[in-house]
Amino acid sequence: MSNAPIWDTGLIKKYDLSGPRYTSYPTAVQFREDFDAHHFESSAWRSAAVNNPLSLYIHIPFCTHVCYYCACNKIVTKHKSKAEEYLDYLFREIEMQAELFGDNQLVEQLHFGGGTPTFLTPEQITRVMAKLRKHFNMAVSESMDYSIELDPREVDWVMMQALRDQGFNRISIGVQDLDEKVQRAVNRVQPEEQVRSVLDAARTMAFNSVHMDLIYGLPFQTVDGFLNTVDRIIDMAPDRLSLFNYAHLPHRFKPQRRINDADLPSAEDKLKILELATKKLIDRGYVYIGMDHFALPDDELATAQETGTLHRNFQGYTTHSHCDLVAMGVSSISKVGQVFSQNHVGMDAYTAAIDAGKLPAYRGLMMTREDEIRQSVINELICHFHLEKANVEKKYDIVFDEYFADALEALIPMREDGLLTLTEKDITVESKGRILIRNICMQFDDYFQKQKELKLYSKVI
Repeated sequence: MSNAPIWDTGLIKKYDLSGPRYTSYPTAVQFREDFDAHHFESSAWRSAAVNNPLSLYIHIPFCTHVCYYCACNKIVTKHKSKAEEYLDYLFREIEMQAELFGDNQLVEQLHFGGGTPTFLTPEQITRVMAKLRKHFNMAVSESMDYSIELDPREVDWVMMQALRDQGFNRISIGVQDLDEKVQRAVNRVQPEEQVRSVLDAARTMAFNSVHMDLIYGLPFQTVDGFLNTVDRIIDMAPDRLSLFNYAHLPHRFKPQRRINDADLPSAEDKLKILELATKKLIDRGYVYIGMDHFALPDDELATAQETGTLHRNFQGYTTHSHCDLVAMGVSSISKVGQVFSQNHVGMDAYTAAIDAGKLPAYRGLMMTREDEIRQSVINELICHFHLEKANVEKKYDIVFDEYFADALEALIPMREDGLLTLTEKDITVESKGRILIRNICMQFDDYFQKQKELKLYSKVI
């Protein structure tokens, strides 16, 4: 509850600029295509040498239907045969990736994302899990974190039981909005009964955690309408909840061209929706984790934030900062040690690389020492709203105020606006600044400061 933000509309409008979401630092726009894949292989061997635990990500790119708001890398098709072709290549990549790591490296976290992972049949998901168990040391324990993203339109109790049988203990449900008019406008009609059915199955089968996604800024959304959705979601009591901002970029994402600009809520209405939805969630007992994430007080994210162990990566907020992330499938992004590696985003290039016997990476980045230092600062601020300068100085042998002199000077106007407190010892993000945490982190982002005129990112609110 101590992290609850204070809403100041004037300050939010002042600082509502474009900036990264910091699921990584450096962000993916800094990845280079002249990246040497041997850096990733070497980092994987070092990970194996010290027996580091692993987090696996599996990308399933297929969707049966196109959601007009979507900006994900996906393939829209009703032909299930596409999945069989894809799995052949995914299995070969699993084999290649596993060869780089040690047999004893425990997989503590697994996430299936997409696309729509449940485009696969229960039998196909069983085969993927069997393949992973054959080539990786998959933990068998309820303390492990095995999650999957679900589209409630395509999940029944048979699928839910199959997922539970395969060890999944967390689900993430894409809800977006329960208003039927909004759903029709974005081509995602899913009655509340479908969402509740998935939720009932998860609780009956003793899944550990349920996460739900909502999106604000969609066509025909109103303040009252969205708050009605929030009330109904709170009644379902998901363990975690996200409020994502819809970024309307039809020049970049073709499906968004089916959304009429005139149907979108105004900027003022979007701010009001976010303000009142945030307040309602906090008033009803949810903890504000940061940015767009909320959790019940007994959830692992809330606990990790209290104990100072929360982390952020490509899967959002996580409690597995000590794991190396090995991502497989088209477009997926790995981070092993200090090396990022992204697979080809196009299916033809992805399959061609595997046919040639190569890892299907096409770009990446090897972090410098400066990247590491700035990453540690940004992660502390975005996860815990507080940073002790001495911890950074001790770990990296620097004088914080000298190293970050430019960033600290840039924070002075924010301090004067009440967003944060600066002392000789620490930086504390105040209640007014928590909704604008991305803006604060941007001051420590050396890449952003050099490229902010390129408009590579969406608005922070």
